[in-house]
Amino acid sequence: MATPKQHIDEIRRTKFSIGRELNPLTEDLHQAVKNLSAELYTKDVHFLMELIQNAEDNEYTEGVNPSLELIITSEDITGTGAPATLLIFNNEKGFSSKNIESICSVGRSTKKGNRKRGYIGEKAGIGFKSVFLITAQPYIFSNGYQIRFNEEPCPHTNLGYIIPEWIEENPTLADIKRIYGSHAALPTTTIILPLKPDKIKAVKQQLSSIQPEVLLFLSKIKQFSVKEVNEDPSLNTVNAISISSEINFVTRKNIDAESYTLHLSTDEASDVNEKECGYYMWRQKFPVRQENQVERRLEVEEWVITLAFPFGERLNRGVSSPGVYAFLPTEMVTNFPFIIQADFVLASSRETILLDNKWNQGILDCVPSAFVNAFNSLITTSEDVPVSTIIPMFRFLPVCSSFYPKLDAVRDSIKEKLLRENIIPCQSYSDQKIFRKHCEVGRLTPSFWDILEKGSKQGVSLHSLSSHGKYILNSSFDTDEYDDVLNFLGVEPVNSEWYAKCIRSSNLVLGVAEEDYLELLHFIAKNWVSSFHRTDMKNVPLLKYVGPDGDVVLCPISNLTMWNGLSMICMSSESQHISWMIDWNREFRRVTDRYFIPKSTQEAIGCFSKRATLLEWLKNPVKVCVASAYDFAVILYGSLKGDQQLAIAYVHFLYHSLCQLHLTEGNVGSLCGSIPLVDNYGHVITQRNGVLVPANGSKWVELMGANPWRELGYVQLGEDYLRPATYAGTVTKERQLMTFLKTHVAASDIPDISPPNTELSAAYAPLTKKNSFLLLDWIHSLRYNRGLPDKFWMSLKTGSWLKISLSGSPGYRPPSESFLFDSSAGDLLQDESVMIDIPLIDQEFYGSGINNYKEELKTIGVMFEYSEVCQFVGKHVLSLATASALTKSNVFQILNFIRFLRLKVLPADEFIHRIKDGRWLKTSCGDRSPVGSVLFDQEWTAASQISDIPFIDQNHYGKEILCYKMELQLLGVVVGFNKNYQLVTDHLKSQACSNYPTAEAILLIFECMRHYERNSISYNRPVEALKGDKCLKTNKGYKFPCECFLPNTDWGCLLKVFSNDFPLIDEDFYGTKILSYRNELKQAGVVVEFELAAQRFSSVFKNCASSSSFGREHVLSFLSSYRQISNTNNTFPSDFRRIICESEWLQTRLGIRRPPNECILFGPEWEPVSSITLLPFIDDSDNYYGQGIHEYREELKSLGVAIKLEDGVKFVATSIFFPQDPSTIAPESVLSLLQCIQILLKDGYPLTDAFQKKVSRSWIKTVAGYKSPDQSLLFGSDWGSLLRRNDGPFIDQEFYGNGINNYKEELKTIGVTVEVSDGCSLIASYLDFHSEFSTIIRVYDYLHKKGWWPSDDNTPRRIWIPNGSHNGAWIGPEKCVIHDKDGLFGSQLNVLEKHYESELFAFFSGVMRVKSHPSVDDYLKLWKDWEDSKEQLSLSECSSFWAYISKHWNKSTENTLSDCLSKVPVESGSDGILLSSKHDVFIADDLQLKHLFKESLPDSIFVWYPQPSIPSLPRTKLLDIYRKIGVRKISESVQKEDITKVEVSELKQVPEKGTVIGKGLVKLILGFLADPSMELEAGQRQEAVKGLLDLKVFETESAIEVSYALSMSSGNIESVKASRVMRCDWEDSKFFMQKMKKPIGHKSKIEHATIFAKVISEGVLREKEEHIDALSELIKLAFLLDFDEEGVGYLMRSKNIQIFMEDEEFLSSAFSMG
Repeated sequence: MATPKQHIDEIRRTKFSIGRELNPLTEDLHQAVKNLSAELYTKDVHFLMELIQNAEDNEYTEGVNPSLELIITSEDITGTGAPATLLIFNNEKGFSSKNIESICSVGRSTKKGNRKRGYIGEKAGIGFKSVFLITAQPYIFSNGYQIRFNEEPCPHTNLGYIIPEWIEENPTLADIKRIYGSHAALPTTTIILPLKPDKIKAVKQQLSSIQPEVLLFLSKIKQFSVKEVNEDPSLNTVNAISISSEINFVTRKNIDAESYTLHLSTDEASDVNEKECGYYMWRQKFPVRQENQVERRLEVEEWVITLAFPFGERLNRGVSSPGVYAFLPTEMVTNFPFIIQADFVLASSRETILLDNKWNQGILDCVPSAFVNAFNSLITTSEDVPVSTIIPMFRFLPVCSSFYPKLDAVRDSIKEKLLRENIIPCQSYSDQKIFRKHCEVGRLTPSFWDILEKGSKQGVSLHSLSSHGKYILNSSFDTDEYDDVLNFLGVEPVNSEWYAKCIRSSNLVLGVAEEDYLELLHFIAKNWVSSFHRTDMKNVPLLKYVGPDGDVVLCPISNLTMWNGLSMICMSSESQHISWMIDWNREFRRVTDRYFIPKSTQEAIGCFSKRATLLEWLKNPVKVCVASAYDFAVILYGSLKGDQQLAIAYVHFLYHSLCQLHLTEGNVGSLCGSIPLVDNYGHVITQRNGVLVPANGSKWVELMGANPWRELGYVQLGEDYLRPATYAGTVTKERQLMTFLKTHVAASDIPDISPPNTELSAAYAPLTKKNSFLLLDWIHSLRYNRGLPDKFWMSLKTGSWLKISLSGSPGYRPPSESFLFDSSAGDLLQDESVMIDIPLIDQEFYGSGINNYKEELKTIGVMFEYSEVCQFVGKHVLSLATASALTKSNVFQILNFIRFLRLKVLPADEFIHRIKDGRWLKTSCGDRSPVGSVLFDQEWTAASQISDIPFIDQNHYGKEILCYKMELQLLGVVVGFNKNYQLVTDHLKSQACSNYPTAEAILLIFECMRHYERNSISYNRPVEALKGDKCLKTNKGYKFPCECFLPNTDWGCLLKVFSNDFPLIDEDFYGTKILSYRNELKQAGVVVEFELAAQRFSSVFKNCASSSSFGREHVLSFLSSYRQISNTNNTFPSDFRRIICESEWLQTRLGIRRPPNECILFGPEWEPVSSITLLPFIDDSDNYYGQGIHEYREELKSLGVAIKLEDGVKFVATSIFFPQDPSTIAPESVLSLLQCIQILLKDGYPLTDAFQKKVSRSWIKTVAGYKSPDQSLLFGSDWGSLLRRNDGPFIDQEFYGNGINNYKEELKTIGVTVEVSDGCSLIASYLDFHSEFSTIIRVYDYLHKKGWWPSDDNTPRRIWIPNGSHNGAWIGPEKCVIHDKDGLFGSQLNVLEKHYESELFAFFSGVMRVKSHPSVDDYLKLWKDWEDSKEQLSLSECSSFWAYISKHWNKSTENTLSDCLSKVPVESGSDGILLSSKHDVFIADDLQLKHLFKESLPDSIFVWYPQPSIPSLPRTKLLDIYRKIGVRKISESVQKEDITKVEVSELKQVPEKGTVIGKGLVKLILGFLADPSMELEAGQRQEAVKGLLDLKVFETESAIEVSYALSMSSGNIESVKASRVMRCDWEDSKFFMQKMKKPIGHKSKIEHATIFAKVISEGVLREKEEHIDALSELIKLAFLLDFDEEGVGYLMRSKNIQIFMEDEEFLSSAFSMG
């Protein structure tokens, strides 16, 4: 066996002819290697991937841990002068002799066909040649081989790259070992690359950035390292790295897949800590689909797809990590969180995979299935792993879009498949894991998850969490961190109803601590408005309260409100009251219907950090009652409902609440004012006027025995209030409530209670000394507090209960008949009163203490003074007097007695006082008391007429009575008048003013009234007396004062307007003095002031104005008096003005009366507008007011009559009345109307719809006739630059004058278009009325510049097509076209560019919808017209038509032309182009056939095409169009028939067929079939040429005749004959050819070559006809070269054609010797 060196020498000698004759192919090989090496990769550094790929493909000895080590050094160990050297160490088995031979070749590989065995590259083949990009001389040391290669051509062979050179030194193995490190043996293979100077930087950069994941998908290499070795370490610039991998292998059998975990670790010199990352690897096989097979992978039957899922941060070196591997990394960053590995077909640069390659597409189509299987394996098969550890796996989902659309489709497919899988982990509170589809799973809010978690920890059962219509996403998954993943999967939040169901079905409310319960409520509160208020949440028992038995009970929000709208659940507003309220609420539980939130809950709310939100929700909308202690007391109060026990309990509640400071004094006071109390019968009393203490032990019972206050609404408290009791755990002792009741309920006892206003029955019987003093104490209290009620006081005063002594004898008398003196005064009284006994209080019985009650005794009538003794006596005397009427003598005795006391200077006052009020004096009015009686004299005469004064009856007493004037005055009798108007008034007769009273009587009454007024005394009676009768004399007789008037000179004239309607007081009867009583007359109702007179007048005026009697004289008289009064200081009242102004009293020209404010006083400025209105002018004709009415112009104006135009424009707005004939409307009238509108708008007066409707008639004169405002335009200066006055319905300014322009805004208001930009629609609508072309152009230009667009699609669009300057026609846009560059459509369409400038083309196109150019349909219609009407077309017509079709060719055009065109142009020798049926015309794709038929047939049957060709109509494009619309190719349509019958037996078979079917021909065909585009594998190629090799070749002497026939649409057959030099019968494997006569000419040779190439190509490519022409051309060229081997070889190279080894072998076998 040869040594390695001998083997190299042999290769150099035998393969490369070193030392022998130069091989002519060496130059080609040199150039091939150079080209391939330079073009294979676009980056210098991809040789690294090739070397790693080779190392992975290498074979390793069992037990060896495959490794690849790269070391770069600045030491020049090769002696080549390289500044740096790269060494590659690989512990493979090493290079074999075959490997060496392969590396010395181009296109040979030891791995071809072995891809199924796991090879990922080509062993040291062309890939190795890429090292020449960074080195000029690569060295290989392996298994004894020590060789190098050189990119420079070898001087012996002129060939570089593949010539091996043996190396003895530079470097030596010792040099290599020193670099590698002497501590370990050298690996089997070492490759040394002395680097080119310009490549060092790039190599170092690549080495420093080598991906740590490079080993990820390599099945063999487990160790990879890069480092730099220099004598001076400071020179090191490469970041050293060591990468290792370790696999834990587990196989999944069920789906032909396997999964394992791979760990990568890196150790970088720049990083102190070792980095590592685990990858879950999923490898799955898929059968290769036939439609995805490619030649380079024909032997591969299965795709192996591996997906890597990194756990943790991926290993990288500061660059983006690749996402696609073809065993080694590409540079494709997918944006996916996983890595895709497969046997992808790579681009030549190895940077990317070929995304459009069908092999790669087939792999990518399988990736979604692999991903879903892998993901399912990751998620659902980890039985013993907690779900929380599975969740991070979802980070592997391709949430983000890829940068590559093809990969985005993979992402979409993954998503689609995942959505059908049960992969979403659901929350389960058991050991069973649950995975469901995305649509079955719902998310929860984070706050609710917190609640559930806390509930679960506290024992709340949540096993039914997913039983409410949705499975619930696992809590570890349901976080913000995974929002993007969950959105990708389409997992939606649960709806609001779910929360209600969840809470209802669980024990969350009662099963958690108070703080967590509040969190639940806060969650609901925060989302109430947005989520829960319309859900079943309101029916979920949520709210805790303390039930009647003290248990905690739940209540839904919907049941919270009671029948009365109040909340049944309460809570305390203050923490210190919570227990108190809850305890007391339990006492009242039967009636309150109120319940309190538990104490623990309320206290928790107080400490709750989110209590503000929670409390706001509880208050509103939940309506929980947040109550203070006082509020609670009010609630209890409202719940008592007449219950005896509760009423008593409530008092205890108030008492203890006050004692324990839960309620203030003010609170208790406000509540006690009306609390129900239980009386002594057990009745609950809610209404009371007072409260009595219970009878037991009371003073009032001792004194009175019975309850006299019962009828007065006093409540006598029952004895339950005295008893001890216990409520709410609080004890009340016996009688402990009484002080509270007395203080706050006012429970009273004698002496603190007010007696009823009834008699004290005990006072009518003798009282004990104790009760007497109790009574006096009571009186004492009453005196200083409330006073004594009358009846009670009277019973005390008149009741005989007081013990007295009467002349030494005991007895009982009323206090009012008793005296209390000291003993001496008492004795004196006894002595002096011989005729009368004086009763004295028995001081011996009562003791001296009775003197302490003098004031009390005085209060009830006990007398203490001497004067009282006199009164007592006087009373006694008076009682005698009243027993029977006093006689005349008795009266004189009393008068004489008074005179006696006066003369004796004795005090008579008391006596007089006692008797003066007695009715014992006879008067004219009967018995009267002296007080108020009058002693008559002459001064009283007038008064006696009108008053019933009680004059002393002088007829009874005689004149003697006049002698006692002094005594009578002392008794109170009135003596003398002395202006005693009061007395007159007091006794005024009820009908004092009836029966026509005298003037003196009336004047006295007025004087009385004045007296009262002066003294500021009210006096109703005199006034009423006057008002009640017709007592005042007037010019119309006696009248009631309210009917009378006392006018003055200023305004008396007003009353004369209706003189018969106003009664005036008669000054002659009363005299001028009556005028001094103006104020008194006013009080009596007489009208004395202008304001009231005006009101009375206005009432009369109103009544009269409505009658027919109200005539011209009344109006003029009123206006005259109005003027006179206006010149005084009198002011007309507002009501007067209102009535005058509102009454319809002014006659108008309309024939009806109207109020002043609805009238106009005609004047010159009203003349113009009056002709177009119906205005209410005052009738100033002689038949009515005449011109005299104009004298009162100012008065009428002040009353509201419109005088000036600006004052009456409002009437114009409502009185428009245009004549039927608008031509009768004068311009002045229109201008006046516009002036009125101007005033209205200026004053802010709105123009009503009715007004707008009236002016919407056609009344404005325009140049187009009379138009309505909305159909009119106002021509202004801004219109002039665009239009003329006659271009539209502009207002006729010659008719109205230039003044019409002053009313621009007014015209605009009523609808006239005044702005240039607003007039488009009107101008456009007026277009049809024009026929002058210049006008129409001007209008079009205006519409275009102002951007007019029709209001809707139904708006007519017309185009004017002129015929001269004034003639033409309006045409629809569909019959027009803007451009006709070829001039074809003059008879079909109206071409606008012939008539209009280009500025309007955009307008016609956009607005008028005119086509810019003829459409395909227009061209088709044109062609159909030509088919029907033209015998031939001009060249320009035909060229233009088909150039347009070519330019606008698409599928739609193809379909349209195929259906519509029946004729196509044909070649013609004449100037014109004929049209013929497309079924009888052919495409001349075979010029031989064309020549035959053209020579034989009289008429052309071939389609026309321009000659020479024009750029706008390429010949090939036109012929393709013809073909697609149904024109047949001549080659496809012709029917060929061999006429010559060949008898094989008569023919000579060519013995050496190689001269015809030779090796060169077969080689050429095999090379052509090996082209990748043919997609033919070796077996198919060889099968294709076997038929060729089997042919038997026969020679004929004569040509072979062939017939060609064409079937025409008419049924005729057109046929021609031709001679051919050869033909082939492939079924019988016979080839016939005419024997060539030598010498052969050029024509014959090319004819033979052409026919031979055609026949052979058609036979070989029967199933791939589209390639026949290309092969035929090649064979034709080779035929002309006589199939010379070198010539054919050059031809193949020039066409980039080669044959492969397997074809070489087939070729050698086919043409072997023998």
